[in-house]
Amino acid sequence: MLARLLRWETVLLVLCVGVFVAGGASDGFAESGNISFLLLDYSEVALLAFALLPIVLTGEIDLSVASTLGFCSALTGTLWDAGMSFETIVPLVILAGIVLGSVNAVLIVRFGLPSLAVTIGTLGLYRGLAYVLLGDRAVTGFPENYRPFATDSIGGTFLPYATLLVLVVGIGIAVLVHVTTTGRSLYAIGLGAQTARFSGIRVDRVKFALYLLSGALAAVASLIYTLRYNSARADNANGMELVAVAAVLLGGVSIFGGRGTVLGVATALLAMAGLRNVLFLDDVSNEIQNVITGLLLILSVLVPVVFKPRRTKDAPLEPSDVDPERRAGADTGGRLRRDHEGV
Repeated sequence: MLARLLRWETVLLVLCVGVFVAGGASDGFAESGNISFLLLDYSEVALLAFALLPIVLTGEIDLSVASTLGFCSALTGTLWDAGMSFETIVPLVILAGIVLGSVNAVLIVRFGLPSLAVTIGTLGLYRGLAYVLLGDRAVTGFPENYRPFATDSIGGTFLPYATLLVLVVGIGIAVLVHVTTTGRSLYAIGLGAQTARFSGIRVDRVKFALYLLSGALAAVASLIYTLRYNSARADNANGMELVAVAAVLLGGVSIFGGRGTVLGVATALLAMAGLRNVLFLDDVSNEIQNVITGLLLILSVLVPVVFKPRRTKDAPLEPSDVDPERRAGADTGGRLRRDHEGV
């Protein structure tokens, strides 16, 4: 019972409740219109975080998600400006996101390059290609019949259509991670890719598919972002990858892979959205908000290290307690089962 109370997800839930209770002191925070704005404001971040979550579980990273969003937004504007119908643009943009994801996958999986270096490179590459498409100009005037899906709420409630999409994606990712055989493979790969290969898991195929999924979700996020602001620009979502990474790590997903839950990430997203909204209502500058995001990112990496449970004298070694060479041969079954059953 005590172990469950001390779970990181429980700590996050308390933090989330605290943020919303403190937010009640700000004028207008509890109004339905502001709650809708709060949820909409983090719709794209949530989609990027859900795209990153399974990748980070395997011990990899994708820092190009926001640049993929920016490129897809620029592509949307270019095609719309050329007179193409929006119904045709949507599948083409999603396909473009998958193609960009496949570039990352080929470099990381096929050529064995480190994902951090590759996605830092494609972060700049994709953002540069966005500027090649649009330059510094903005494309506006997107169809009014589609904009409500990115700006309005369902039937006059506080729940935006975009948030409903985020919930569907989040549930889908939760099923993938916590219910399916593939989900168990993600944890196994994160705990030791070589061991996972010896267990019969097709590690390369799984990682390749995850980067394609990441590109597709970033493309979907670009459509919401473009319609919500009614503007396609090359600098759309610039820097959003840091917020998405902060949400994933704050949600309890280990940067080294093999540990984390969808519930933890969803709670972290809600807490961060509430905190950002409180700061916005209190007229805190974007610069200070960026400082807080950076501190949250550092905190999310530091806390699991500082508060890692100490191993007693007779306790068995965990895979993370041994060096990388010995880790491959460690018994990962216990940790895999505990993390997979998180939510």
